[in-house]
Amino acid sequence: MARRRWQPWKRLAVTLLTVGCGEPAPIPAGPAPYDWKLPKGFPTPRVPEDNPMSEAKVQLGRSLFYDKRLSLNGTQSCGSCHEQARAFTDGRMHSVGSTGQTHRRNGQGLANVAYATSLTWANSALLTLEAQALTPLFGKEPVELGFADQQEVMLERLRSDPELSARFAEAFPAASPPVSLATLTQALSAFQRTLLSGTSPYDRYLEGGVVDALSPAAKRGLALFLSERMECDHCHSGFNFQDATAHEATPEPILPFHNTGLYNEDGRGAYPATDPGLIELTGRPDDMGRFRAPSLRNVAVTAPYMHDGSLVTLSDVLDHYAAGGLARARNGGAASPLQSAFVRGFTLTPAEKADVLAFLESLTDAEFLADPRFADPNAAP
Repeated sequence: MARRRWQPWKRLAVTLLTVGCGEPAPIPAGPAPYDWKLPKGFPTPRVPEDNPMSEAKVQLGRSLFYDKRLSLNGTQSCGSCHEQARAFTDGRMHSVGSTGQTHRRNGQGLANVAYATSLTWANSALLTLEAQALTPLFGKEPVELGFADQQEVMLERLRSDPELSARFAEAFPAASPPVSLATLTQALSAFQRTLLSGTSPYDRYLEGGVVDALSPAAKRGLALFLSERMECDHCHSGFNFQDATAHEATPEPILPFHNTGLYNEDGRGAYPATDPGLIELTGRPDDMGRFRAPSLRNVAVTAPYMHDGSLVTLSDVLDHYAAGGLARARNGGAASPLQSAFVRGFTLTPAEKADVLAFLESLTDAEFLADPRFADPNAAP
C-alpha cells in the first residue's frame, strides 16, 4: 500500500482547530451588534454599510449636534432649530438660520428620522442623513449654519480641540485623518438614528396591552383616523404614521410626495412661486405643490403645521382636510386638479373632531421628549 503524504495544510488546520487538550480555538469576535433599545414593535432601522452604528460614534454625534462651533459665527448648533422638548422642531412658522435669515419653510422634526426615506419637505435626491447634513452646514440659500465655501475653517476649528479629536479617533479608528467632513456627518447621522420615539400612550395601548392608556375619546378618534371617511392612514400609515418609511426588512424604499390642496393660485393647481414644492427639483408639472407627509408622532408638540407653517393648530389642520383642501374652500368649492385623490373632504361633528384631536395627542411621547440620552450633554442639570 502506498504511503500517504502528510500535507502541510492539514498540519496548519489541526493547529488552528486545537488548543491545549483538543479544545476548539476561539474565533475572533467582530464588533458587537449595536443595542438600539428599540421600542416594542419597532423594526431595526436601515444603516449605510459605510457607517455602522457604535456607541462611541453616537455619543460623539450627540456632542456635535449641540456644538455651536458647527455654525460659522458660533451662535447656533443643530439643536438650536431641533429642540428635544418640541420633538426636535423649533416652534417657529419658518426657521431662522445663524445669520438671522428667515427660511421659507417650517422646520421638520427628527423623531424616528432613522426610518424616513426622504429627508426634507420636497427633495427626492437627499436619501441619507449623511448627505442631508451637508445642506445646513454649507447651504447658501437659505443660510443655516453658514460654512459655505469654508469647509476647512470648520474642520480646523474641530481639530484644534484635542479632546474632541481624540473622540473622533475613538469613534473612527480606521479614519485618517480622524476629523473629516465624512466622519463629522457620519457621527451626526449615527446620533440622529437613535432618536426613536415609541412609548406614547398609543404605544402602551397597542403594544403594551395597557387598555386604559388611551382615553375613550382617543379610542374613538383612532377609529375615525383609520376610517374611509377621513382617509388619514393612506399618507400617515404604519408604526411611524408616515408613508415614506423604510427599515431593515423593507424592499426598495418608496418616495411619495403629495399635493394636499393647500393652494391653487391660478385654478390649475399652482402653489406660490416662493415655494412650489417638488417641481423645483424635477421640473415635472405634476409635481407642483407636492411635499413629503411628515410622521404624526408627537404631532401635538410640533406646531405650526404644513411645509410653510401656515396652519397654527391641529384643529386648523383638520379643518383644512375636512374642506378637501383650504384652496377649495377659498375658490368656491373648486378642487385643485393636482391635489391628492385622498384629499376629498369629510364632515365631523364637534364631538368627533374632539375625539380625533384626543387621538393625535395620544401620540405624544413624554418619555422621548425628556429622555436624557438625547439631551445636550453639556447642559446644566
